[in-house]
Amino acid sequence: MKIIALIAPATWPAVVAAIHDLGDDAEIDLVATAEPPAALLGPPGALLGRAHPPAVAPAPPALAESAARDLLDQAAAALGAPARCQVLPGPAERAVVQACADADWLVLARDGDRSRLGPASLSPQTRFIVDHAPCTVELVWPSAPPALSTIPAPRH
Repeated sequence: MKIIALIAPATWPAVVAAIHDLGDDAEIDLVATAEPPAALLGPPGALLGRAHPPAVAPAPPALAESAARDLLDQAAAALGAPARCQVLPGPAERAVVQACADADWLVLARDGDRSRLGPASLSPQTRFIVDHAPCTVELVWPSAPPALSTIPAPRH
């Protein structure tokens, strides 16, 4: 079985922990992207009618790739099993989906609003990946999930 694990800041420990439950005979690829997570960039200006500067300026490409490699090194050390590490080029969501072309399993973590259950717990990039991955997707909470009482009341 081939497993792709998306390693991202603040969520990778949960992804690595989930991989341990999938078996010892798997081929594991740890992947990261040099593109900053959507949550750090703030709201898209096109949806609001005028452009807004990003909340965090994107890092220069060499610095972003170096940070992604450091993250992969940390995850590989924590995994403690053979794994191939790769920084994916291009738009994060499309690069991850492409990396899953010959995979059996994708493990990634929720990266949106983690204070309540629901679709807001996924960033737009992660939603794209979940919707388009051509393999089984395991979506994990990076910390304890919120209580069931956080589900909004039904609309009438």
